[in-house]
Amino acid sequence: MRVLIAPDKFKGTLTAQAAALAMARGWRKARPQDQLTLHPISDGGDGFGAVMSTALRAGPRRLKTVDAAHQPTSATWWWQPQSRTAIIESAEVVGLAMLPPGKFHPFQLDTFGLGAALHAAQQQGAQQILLGIGGSATNDGGFGLARALGWRFFDRTNTEILAWPALARLQTVQPPARPAPRGRLTVAVDVNNPLLGRHGATRVYGPQKGLRPEDFAPAERALRRLARVMQQQCAADRATLAGAGAAGGLGYGLATFARARLVSGFDLLARETGLLQKLAAADLVLTAEGAMDRSTLMGKGAGQVALLAQRHKLPVIGLAGVVRDPALLARRFTRTHALVELTRPINARRHAALWLTRLATRTAASLTVPTRN
Repeated sequence: MRVLIAPDKFKGTLTAQAAALAMARGWRKARPQDQLTLHPISDGGDGFGAVMSTALRAGPRRLKTVDAAHQPTSATWWWQPQSRTAIIESAEVVGLAMLPPGKFHPFQLDTFGLGAALHAAQQQGAQQILLGIGGSATNDGGFGLARALGWRFFDRTNTEILAWPALARLQTVQPPARPAPRGRLTVAVDVNNPLLGRHGATRVYGPQKGLRPEDFAPAERALRRLARVMQQQCAADRATLAGAGAAGGLGYGLATFARARLVSGFDLLARETGLLQKLAAADLVLTAEGAMDRSTLMGKGAGQVALLAQRHKLPVIGLAGVVRDPALLARRFTRTHALVELTRPINARRHAALWLTRLATRTAASLTVPTRN
């Protein structure tokens, strides 16, 4: 059997590359005769830079900036000189995994540090910038990034707003003296949510970053006011764009303040890395991510792999640390299995590669899916 192994990262425990290797090790123990093709993926979140830079043969560069809490940090970006393409991963600068759990509230965090990466790419002479924005610690609608690019925000008393929750008082926005970064800016989003509302950034992804139910209303007021004022000034409603709610509204901020084009991170990676050709040659697809739930079907990498497999009438198996909403996932996955079927959650996190290997072995041993002619 020809098996395509195409996992995303297990956030905080395994990179997509490490997950693919663990799954392959486990699969070979039960089915050594199968032909395995390893193809780590990214949906625009953590690991986007590593996967995309490998595909484009881009080399790493370093820059000094600040993280989401404005603490000094050093971040990696990637440069491809022949095509003059810069690759930036926002999780390298303002990623949730960079901060100690529970130390900062999202009201204290913003995307200001990401501006240094865009400036570095601009100074290098980038003609194209590919920016993956998943995995952020922020929920600021791109406010911090906008300030780093020179935008200024004022309330009714003409007092400058310096923290994003105060955007609820926003009255006017002053554009920068210098234009947005040169070159085409393509933003790889990992979800297709809008900025506001029941399916927006705050309510769907805010809790993962530390927003509590009582925080939803003030956060939504701030972002709604930002969107309303910018719509009045720009005569365009970008809050409803698919992906505007990605990375705590950073998708919206980049489209509004940096004239970026939002695209599916998975689709971008699939095109650049030849995923479709590999999928067409497979009999079975094996994908994975840290947690599988209803958000997996909202543009996440593993869900998009399953969707492509479904369109090609291929069986697809999903592995994860934990699986929630299995009945909903069954609409797209042939089967799903979780590490917590084998061990306690704490062990699954501490030794993810070990248990992912064992889960892949068990899955392969129980396989009854026929090959495709």
